[in-house]
Amino acid sequence: MNLNDKNDQASTLRKITFNGKEGKIQNRVNSDPARVISVTSGKGGVGKTNVVSNLAYLFSELGKKVLVLDADMGLANLDIMLGLTPEYNLEHVLNGNKHISEIIVEGPGGMKIIPASSGVQELSELTHDQKLNLLSEFNSLTDSIDLLIIDTGAGISSNVMYFNLAAQEKFVVVTPEPTSITDAYAIMKVMSKKFSEKYFKLIVNEVRDETEARRVFDNLSSVAERFLDISIDFLGFIVHDKHVPKAVRNQKLVTVLYPEADCSLCFVKLAKNILQSQAAVVPGGNIGFFWNTLFETPE
Repeated sequence: MNLNDKNDQASTLRKITFNGKEGKIQNRVNSDPARVISVTSGKGGVGKTNVVSNLAYLFSELGKKVLVLDADMGLANLDIMLGLTPEYNLEHVLNGNKHISEIIVEGPGGMKIIPASSGVQELSELTHDQKLNLLSEFNSLTDSIDLLIIDTGAGISSNVMYFNLAAQEKFVVVTPEPTSITDAYAIMKVMSKKFSEKYFKLIVNEVRDETEARRVFDNLSSVAERFLDISIDFLGFIVHDKHVPKAVRNQKLVTVLYPEADCSLCFVKLAKNILQSQAAVVPGGNIGFFWNTLFETPE
C-alpha cells in the first residue's frame, strides 16, 4: 500500500470504533485514550532523539506510562543514547523469532522502549502477512499506555512519512540554523501538500533564550501559514546548554545527570506543557487507530 492510499484511509479510520474484531484493536475501554505522538525533524543533528528520550523520562516521572518506538530504521540510536544494549529488536519480531513483549526494554524512569535495528526492512514495505503479524503483536501492548512516542528518522523519506501520518500529533523539532528551519518547512510542506495534514506542533531546540525561540517560531509559522495553509502551535523550547553533550558522552539523560541545568528546567516545563495541551481525539482510542493505520492491509 502506498502513502496516498494510506492517507485516503485516514478519514475513514478516524470514524471507526475499534471493537475487537479480528484484525482490529480494542483499546483502553472506559478510560482516557492514549496519545500517539510522532517527533520528527527535517534534518538530522537537531537533537530530536535527545528531546524524545528526556521527555519520555519526564512523562514517566510525572506518573504517565510511556512507550517509545524507535522508528529510525536506518540509524537507530535511542538505545545507545540511553546506555542500553538490547539483545533483541524489531527485526527479530519481523522475522518471527520473538514476540514484541520479548524485545521491549526498560529505560530511565520506567519508560518502555521498542528498539529498532539499523538496516531493518522499512515498515512501509512489509508484506501482508508481516503486517498482520505485527498488528497481532502490538495488540498486546495497547493496555495501560498513556503515551506512545514515535522517534522517527530525519528527512522526508517514505518511512518517515509513514510514521508521521499514523500518529495523531506531529511534533517538529527545529533549531535556529537556517538549514534546520528550511528542512522543517520542507517536511511540513510534504505532509500538507501530499497528505493534507494541517496541524503541527513546534519544539525549538538549542536556542539562547525564549526570545530567540519565539523568533524562530514566528518566522516559520508565518511563512507556513501563508504558503501552506497550515497551523503550527508553539510547544516550547530548550536552551543551548553545555551539560547536554556531557550527558550524551556518558550515555545518560541530561535531566537525570544534571536535573538543575538550564536545559533540564526547560525540558520539565516542556513536558508539563505537552501534558496540559489538548490531544487529538480519535474514536476508539489513539493507540488502536495508530496500529491499524500503520499496518492496515487490504482484505
